[in-house]
Amino acid sequence: MDKLPLVDLQAQYRGIKKEVDAAIQNILDTTQFIGGAALTQFEQRFAQYCGKKKSVGVSNGTSALYVALKMLGVGKGDEVITVPNTFIATSEVINELGASVKFVDVEADTALMNPELLKKAITPKTKVILPVHLYGQPCDMKAISDIATDKNVAIVEDAAQAHGARQNGKRVPVTDIGCFSFYPGKNLGAYGDAGAIVCGNEEFALKCERFVNHGRNPGEKYLHHTLGSNYRMDTLQAAVLDVKLKHLDSWTQKRRQTAKWYDGLLKGVKTITERKGNESVYHLYVIQSENRQGLLEHLHKQGIQAGVHYPVPLHMQPSYAYLGLKNGSFPVAEKLCSTCVSLPLYPELTREQVEFVAEQVMAFESSRP
Repeated sequence: MDKLPLVDLQAQYRGIKKEVDAAIQNILDTTQFIGGAALTQFEQRFAQYCGKKKSVGVSNGTSALYVALKMLGVGKGDEVITVPNTFIATSEVINELGASVKFVDVEADTALMNPELLKKAITPKTKVILPVHLYGQPCDMKAISDIATDKNVAIVEDAAQAHGARQNGKRVPVTDIGCFSFYPGKNLGAYGDAGAIVCGNEEFALKCERFVNHGRNPGEKYLHHTLGSNYRMDTLQAAVLDVKLKHLDSWTQKRRQTAKWYDGLLKGVKTITERKGNESVYHLYVIQSENRQGLLEHLHKQGIQAGVHYPVPLHMQPSYAYLGLKNGSFPVAEKLCSTCVSLPLYPELTREQVEFVAEQVMAFESSRP
């Protein structure tokens, strides 16, 4: 069998080549590289897709988090609570704003923020709760929202891996504000960097729109209502994303089918649980192995390009040494980070390929003492 990549963007491109090429050619023909109709159209369609009033295109997922938190007034003296088993973008924007990062541990079965621990972690300094919909599955937003309401704290959902994910039939963001990444490998990926802030509050959306475009209102050129910066999404990326958005639900159905195949084949292998009421979009299909390095080496020898997301929890990163947190501070997240393995998963994956991957995982795991 040919090598199996973790993600196959070439296969995706081949399936939508004519549509994408035409969309890009239109931008080249009109030379509308910044702003314009293509960006507005994608913003409107993505907001509608998420079930929200507004979507603000930005330069990347990190920018989305940064701008959303900044427009909520996060700054020096504030505290933002998130989880340690995520990509560092989630937490570094908190530091960039001068606020303090506070981590809470996660649930062992879902790898998502533990609401009971969240409740205990909130202090008078807590300004925002930043749950991460890891691997494409929503956190327990009912419990988190109840806590936030009780404590009068805002929520920003990190939905960078959860485009189209649902909780009790409602797409993320389940609460008011969600931040998305369109990094190329995401379920809805651009052909470069891009991101979006999605929200139901039009006034908040306008604040974000102004800030990412030098303090200007949409359509204005030399009138700057506030001091802002440049975090705009370029129009080529919007055009590509608009094409892909039409296919996202179909791709998600295929991802969910692939996950079911894995579930049925990986008997006895510890996987991430899909919470009742959730419809994960399976950005990643993650298993756990007590001999991760051995499993990875075995799979790679078979041409299976499995990966790891994420091997080092944030509180153990050199950049966060100043927090003085040690191994054992967040035992569940630490365990997940030391055992997690991401298996190949993309819409074009065949049943035969999934069976081959599962067979190799089972062969290695069953041979361990």
